Amino acid sequence: MFKLNGLFYIKLAKTNLKKNSKTYFPYILTCICSIIMFYVMNSLSLNKGLNNIRGRDGLITILGFGDIIIAIFSVIFLFYTNSFLIKRRKKEIGLYNVLGMEKKHIGKILSIETLIIAFISLILGVLGGILMEKLLYLILLNLLKMKITFSSTVSISMPSIVRTIELFSAIFIVILMANILQVKVTNPIELLKGGQKGEKEPKTSWILSILGVIELAVGYGMALTIDSPLNSLDVFFIAVILVMVGTYSTFTAGSIAFLKLLKKNKSFFYKTKNFISVSGMIYRMKQNAVGLANICILSTAVLITVSTTAALYYGQESSLKIAYPLDADISIENVTDAEKNEVINLVQEEAKKKNVTLKNKIQYYNKKLLVEGEKNSFKTPKIKQGFFENITEIEAYTLEDYNKMESKNVSLKENEVLIFSVVKDFQYDSIIINGLEYKIKDQVNKLKIVNKNKNNIRDKYVVIVKDMKTLNDICKTNKDEKSKMLDYNIFFDISGDKENIIQFSDSLKSSICTGKHHIFRSIYTKRENFYVTNGGFIFIGSFLGLLFTMGTVLIIYYKQITEGYEDSERFRIMQNVGMSKEEVKKTINKQVLMVFFLPLIVSTIHIAVAFKVVSKLLALFGLFDVTTLIIAVAVAVLVFSVLYTVVYALTANTYYKILQQEN
Repeated sequence: MFKLNGLFYIKLAKTNLKKNSKTYFPYILTCICSIIMFYVMNSLSLNKGLNNIRGRDGLITILGFGDIIIAIFSVIFLFYTNSFLIKRRKKEIGLYNVLGMEKKHIGKILSIETLIIAFISLILGVLGGILMEKLLYLILLNLLKMKITFSSTVSISMPSIVRTIELFSAIFIVILMANILQVKVTNPIELLKGGQKGEKEPKTSWILSILGVIELAVGYGMALTIDSPLNSLDVFFIAVILVMVGTYSTFTAGSIAFLKLLKKNKSFFYKTKNFISVSGMIYRMKQNAVGLANICILSTAVLITVSTTAALYYGQESSLKIAYPLDADISIENVTDAEKNEVINLVQEEAKKKNVTLKNKIQYYNKKLLVEGEKNSFKTPKIKQGFFENITEIEAYTLEDYNKMESKNVSLKENEVLIFSVVKDFQYDSIIINGLEYKIKDQVNKLKIVNKNKNNIRDKYVVIVKDMKTLNDICKTNKDEKSKMLDYNIFFDISGDKENIIQFSDSLKSSICTGKHHIFRSIYTKRENFYVTNGGFIFIGSFLGLLFTMGTVLIIYYKQITEGYEDSERFRIMQNVGMSKEEVKKTINKQVLMVFFLPLIVSTIHIAVAFKVVSKLLALFGLFDVTTLIIAVAVAVLVFSVLYTVVYALTANTYYKILQQEN
């Protein structure tokens, strides 16, 4: 038995880390980056400089959410990386044990190594976080369109330092305990063989393979058939879970089942190139399937996170222009003359007080109905659970108001109407509203007060009726007695100083919206809210995108190293059976390329299939401009593919160096 002193343990731990620097350096770098990201996000969520921002509560919630996500993924990434490190070192640890070093001594060495790593990571991570926070805080203010002043710079956040140290100390302690437990329960022979497990040909799991295909098919089907944004949220999460599970099943079992089918095809398999490629791929997929599935899921997460948050931020102006044909509008449901006059006077007084001018004013009576529809027939539904599912909105107003606001001179006969389709084209010659049938005289392509919106939350049609009597007839079909009166609307543009316009909008909102059925909307206040919310989203999206990318790169790097050591043995065997060095290298290159880019191809397919449901989901957050989302997705896929290829080139270099060293 060894009799060892403390200095020996420290010296051996330092030597081990130095000797394994090729694998430990990326691990320590990951620890430092995770600590920086957690500290920055936590510190920003506590920053008092954000207190005066409009919509602060929503922003803090978003930052707090990011804080939790970073903490969860830090735990996952560090555990994953550590599992690779300890697997690579099992032979070395087994050798210590065989040479007479007791497991408690090995535990001490592992403890000192963990202490060194934790010390370096926490010191550099917290210092890096403090430095990065200043820069990222200014970037956040810029995204929120806030003024950046000298007071915008930040001080060191002690609560965040304490939380960061607490969290990552706990992670390092749990990782150390897991490593010590693993060494304790494994005998020396198993440790010595630890890195050589898995050389038997994998068995085919047909059940898991078929399940994987079914899960993917159902998940894809749900994503492709979603029609209403209001149904998107729950469907999206179910589809995401099915696709994730299906991805793991297909990579782990489906890929091997497919290769085994190729192997059974004797005319295909017993050709030199196919024999080596298929056999090699079977072992390669067995050992890397979970890692490849992880890369695929993380790549999809990066693309979804970055593209959606970027689309929300950069598509907000075009979405605002779709949602707000004029700068502001007021809607008073079931209006009385007294209410109408009170609101009109209030708007004029506030405009005068705040020194703003109202232009392009449009005032008219209308009626909005939420109805269930089948073909051209619509009726008011009974209020029940799931009321908003399959609901169509119909807005009706008179021809006189239409001619006035559009400067037209259209005429209608009895029971004739004009129709404007906001979302889907209306394909019928007549429309039936609560049993009243009207003939469609013409389809209107453009209105001043409503824009076309293919991504609107619900179907919507504007029906222009002959006169006030017809409009009142439609009102009376409402089952609710209180809703049988007309609504009144005022639309207008606002000009003046920006601060005055914001004050005018705030004042009207607080005065008008006290009534239960009074609604005031302003593009100016909405724009400010959008920038705060979507600025927070793109900030957190970039952060999480960076975190997921870091995880993807890390898994790729360790996968390449693992394959480098494992392929060196196959390299020797293939040369021994008569293949030239060039032939072997060409064969392995082909397999590595195929395996490496498979997750990227699958994640791109996931994104393409998810596009429809994602675009519907984003409509709930106010993004109506689908073109911006298409551009954002295309750019994200392109940039990520380039980054992915660069990572491949860099890690492949390490892979071939290992092959050369081992041969």
